[in-house]
Amino acid sequence: MSLIRFEPFREIDTLQREMNRLFENFTPPVERGSNGVAFMPAAELHETPEAIHLRLEIPGLEAKDLDVQVTAEAVAVSGERRSETKTEDKGITRSEFRYGSFRRVIPLPARIQNDKVEAKYKDGILNLNLPKAEAEKNRVVKVSLD
Repeated sequence: MSLIRFEPFREIDTLQREMNRLFENFTPPVERGSNGVAFMPAAELHETPEAIHLRLEIPGLEAKDLDVQVTAEAVAVSGERRSETKTEDKGITRSEFRYGSFRRVIPLPARIQNDKVEAKYKDGILNLNLPKAEAEKNRVVKVSLD
């Protein structure tokens, strides 16, 4: 009979790696359009001491088709995609349509002044400049050491 050495920290490390792998591959549920194809605008968030800069990729829409709502803690962007592709080849016309609404809510890492938000939409990219609330700019957190 042989002895097997029990190493609890190795098991915890293995469990942690598996959990990390699970969450790396996780994508949040998205709304599906009428054709069953999901659309979720890609987002990029950059924070500076004075503001939060948010970019969303929303191709194929015009500014009038977007609804952007901003609270002190989150940004909600919604709209409806209507897309049509037509190709003609050897007398055959092929047409594809994509329709559907989408909504994405992005929580913000700090409170903002939602009455001073600047927005620009060009070439399918929505840029939002979200100035931080004064209390957030001057916020200092004391860290206690044990």
